[in-house]
This record gives sequence, C-alpha cells and structure tokens, in this order.
Amino acid sequence: MEQGIVYLRRSRLVELEEKLRDLKMNERKAIAEKIAEARSHGDLSENAEYDAAKEAQSHLELKIGKLENLLSRVKILEKDDIPDDEVFVLTDVKVKDLKHDEVITYTLVSPDEADFELDKISVISPLGKALMGKKVGDVVKVEVPASVLEYKILEITK
Repeated sequence: MEQGIVYLRRSRLVELEEKLRDLKMNERKAIAEKIAEARSHGDLSENAEYDAAKEAQSHLELKIGKLENLLSRVKILEKDDIPDDEVFVLTDVKVKDLKHDEVITYTLVSPDEADFELDKISVISPLGKALMGKKVGDVVKVEVPASVLEYKILEITK
C-alpha cells in the first residue's frame, strides 16, 4: 500500500471523515447487534449466522483501519496552492487522444483516490506521470505494453 502523502481538497476530506464516523458509529453498532442476535441462538461452533457476522466485523474493522491510515496522511490543498497553468495533483486536465481523436477529462489524484471509472487517475500512473507539470498545448507520449499513446493537453482547470 502506498504510504505517502494523500492530497485532498477540503470537501473530500469532510466526506471521508463523515464516512469514517458512520462506519464507527452506525456500522459497528449494526454488526454488534447481529453478533448478539447470532449468539442468542446457542451453540456457536455450528452457527453460520455468527460466523458471517464475525466475518463482517473483521471486514469492517479492516475498512476502518485503512480509512484511518489514509486520513492520517492527508495534506489539504486549497485552490490557491494549485498552479493554474500546469497539470498538478487535483487539477482536471482535458486531453485529446491523438490516435483515436477522442477528448477526455481526467482528474489527477493521489494513488489512494484513483478510480479509473470516475476518470480519476493517479499521479504515479504512467499517464499521470507523463501529464504532471505539462501545460496547455503540450503533447505527451505514454508507453503502454501494446503501444505508445499520445495526448495533447487542451485545457487545465482546478
């Protein structure tokens, strides 16, 4: 797991803190109730409901631990901290795929926040690394196993 700094906007930090609070307050309580209910059924050695509840508890605690770890490494970036004229963490960058003549907008994020389905790419991914520090009009080349991709930077917003 990447153990570096996690750059977030304040709004995303608030979302994650609320999620952690919900996991600790509501989800823990719900699982504790399920465990208590399963215990009330008697013999725990052959109680699938109890085993499932304990497994859910284990997964929840792992999720809480990961979220606490992430939050312990957060550095808030305000809009004023982000350059307007170059690709930087937490910027949106509109690029044109020169091979496929397709335009897409990516948000560059810390590795922990990457989600390709939401077009959030990690600054340490091949494309993220190639884009970092570049300006509008620059063309970047990204080597991937099958070929070399080329993107032209059309717009940068923060």
